[in-house]
Amino acid sequence: MPKDHKRKRESSDQKSRKSPKVDTEENPVDIDTSKPTAVFKPTGPRSHTLSIALPGSVIANAKSHDQKTYLAGQIGRALAVFCVDEIVIFDDEDAAAQKSRRVVGDNDYTAFSHPNHFLAHILSFLETPPHLRKTLFPMHPNLRTAGTLPSLDMPHHLRANEFCEYREGVTLAPSAGTQGSLVDVGLAEPWSVEDQDIPPGTRVTLRLDSSDSTAASAVSPSTPREESGYYWGYTVRSCDSLSNVFTECPFDGGYDISFGTSERGTSLEDTMGQFGLVGPDAPNFEHVLVVFGGVAGLETAARNDSALQQMRINGNNVSELFDHWINVLPGQGSRTIRTEEAVWLGLMGLKPFVNSLGNKV
Repeated sequence: MPKDHKRKRESSDQKSRKSPKVDTEENPVDIDTSKPTAVFKPTGPRSHTLSIALPGSVIANAKSHDQKTYLAGQIGRALAVFCVDEIVIFDDEDAAAQKSRRVVGDNDYTAFSHPNHFLAHILSFLETPPHLRKTLFPMHPNLRTAGTLPSLDMPHHLRANEFCEYREGVTLAPSAGTQGSLVDVGLAEPWSVEDQDIPPGTRVTLRLDSSDSTAASAVSPSTPREESGYYWGYTVRSCDSLSNVFTECPFDGGYDISFGTSERGTSLEDTMGQFGLVGPDAPNFEHVLVVFGGVAGLETAARNDSALQQMRINGNNVSELFDHWINVLPGQGSRTIRTEEAVWLGLMGLKPFVNSLGNKV
């Protein structure tokens, strides 16, 4: 084959391998698939919250450290994708098993000895913006394979070239003779909070005055959600029993509506229709709680909870603890649905209900 003809052939092949283009007669458009486009956009102040609770024993069933880390990462992904505001990790083991655990030290490896602590540690690490992790999470055995964890890429995980009126930071050691606090927010220069002396190494949420200034004010972590409608990550709460999920609720008045999940529950579709939970005339709720069981289900968690036993709630009638007892996937083909799978299924099924809360006046 002549060389010049060969060159023409190669040039033609290169053209055929160019980025795909969607053409219309009026306006040719190039498709850019090099970066994601589904950036979270707040739609206004949001007062309602979504909480989920699950037992740390879901981690205990994984056989290796890598499997435990992977499982925690999948749960973290579900929390981020469905804008969960609070994750509660409760202990569903009996009193004897809980008592046998020794107190966890700062550098103790807990993947096998204390699954609740390990899961809370990993989920807290994932929620923290990447630029703060080195400061807030020193080297620890639990995090030895943290590099394999998926990115959550939540709205408060801001890049250096992105501006938002709020930003997460960590306070720096003050310079001699200075007033207020300096906060590292992952940018070239720290921001200053002039009217507050905050201890060094403290994570804070800042409201930035403007993109041209380095002055800011410290606000509550819930302010971005309550005032502007941002999804601003999740808090991690640990408790000793299923009953404490309710009694230690951080919201005034507790949770407004609770869902317990079980293969013996009613389908979500029937529940929504029977109680009119979706639609223009549906009741409004401020704080929603969805509780998932471990391998043995919520029945075992109730059976091992002394406070529930005193209330005469046990494995046979644990459904009475919740406003609604739901089955996230009736007619399942597998004998069991793993908890991390149930989290995705349940949150997907409840998405229309949760979305409707923000549309009520």
